[in-house]
Amino acid sequence: MQLVGLGMGTWNIGEDPKKKKSEIAALRYGLDNGVKIIDTAEMYGEGKSEKLVGEAIKGYDRSQMYIISKFYPYHATPELERKSLEASLERLGTDYIDLYLLHWRGAHRLSDTIRGLQELQEEGLIRNWGVSNFDTADMQELFSVPGGRDCFANEDLYNLDKRGVEYDLLPWQEENKVNFIGYSPFNSGSGDTIRVTQNLKMVARNHHVTPHQIMLAWTMRSGRILTIPKAGNIKHMQENIEAQDIKLTEDDLCLINSDFPVPTEKQPLAVI
Repeated sequence: MQLVGLGMGTWNIGEDPKKKKSEIAALRYGLDNGVKIIDTAEMYGEGKSEKLVGEAIKGYDRSQMYIISKFYPYHATPELERKSLEASLERLGTDYIDLYLLHWRGAHRLSDTIRGLQELQEEGLIRNWGVSNFDTADMQELFSVPGGRDCFANEDLYNLDKRGVEYDLLPWQEENKVNFIGYSPFNSGSGDTIRVTQNLKMVARNHHVTPHQIMLAWTMRSGRILTIPKAGNIKHMQENIEAQDIKLTEDDLCLINSDFPVPTEKQPLAVI
């Protein structure tokens, strides 16, 4: 399976009881309108995000959705991975996770981390495993470890303002058939830290959409990556779904690239 298109991120979701109803409604709207991938983590609200996702998916056909979760790097040993997974499964109200990711690199040996993930996979508790916030050198090291080539995906920051992965990491993952998941397509928060330039506004006007919808469509333009914006209400979810239909032209991309240049050299991996 190749992970491409649009998913639903859940960073900061489930932490404010006043927003719970709206957040559940947004996730269910996404599921009802063809967005079947949900990305969460034990770190998000210390489990509150997973718990809210569990509530949102009640009554849906589990086989028709794809759930991604992540575990802390200090839980990256066989024994602790199992404990983390069991807690996540309970919060999510499911008996398996489709993709289980090491949230970022820590002090534990990758060989131990992989061994634990292989055991969970063999037992059917996870379908696939992967990593997050790994750069090219990290991925190369991972592939040098026994079992490392079974890594299904790597999830990294990717948006108009942070596109350094295009220089080497994206080509490496494509060559080695590792799915790329891009998080925070609007940067942190609502995307206010990404400049809304005159060119971006022009492209948005030409497509009769918002600049933020252009930002999101841009991350999906290749048809080869999965992007996971957060949407805490139905309106934002609708806008995210509509962005899937935006087809950026070469002229659009030239205008965008003039403000957000294609990387021409190696850049440090960006992380939020």
